[in-house]
Amino acid sequence: QVQLVESGGGLVQPGGSLRLSCAASGFTLGYYAIGWFRQVPGKEREELSCISSSDSSVVYADSVKGRFTISRDNAKDTVVLQMNNLKHEDTAIYYCATDWGRLCSGQNEYTYWGQGTQVTVSP
Repeated sequence: QVQLVESGGGLVQPGGSLRLSCAASGFTLGYYAIGWFRQVPGKEREELSCISSSDSSVVYADSVKGRFTISRDNAKDTVVLQMNNLKHEDTAIYYCATDWGRLCSGQNEYTYWGQGTQVTVSP
């Protein structure tokens, strides 16, 4: 069964850190570009970051640049989103996704999504 599974969410205080992981079953994550997104109920989904598979080049949204870092753990075949200096406005459900391509083009049409993991930033 082909699946993307996010993990690592939780409750954290402002200024704290969380490390989200995206893992795959049924396919090799390392072959594909992977994007991280978040969504607050009632608001549009926001693309946060993407990592290519071919050269591991990365892109970030301005809202998270300098605070979030995307990377691959090739040994575990996962994509990690390290989130530092978290703010209340980072509270959302976080998703990883792929368009089955290899590059982050800025126009990726993500078609396969995980179920999401909740991140709550609160005192």
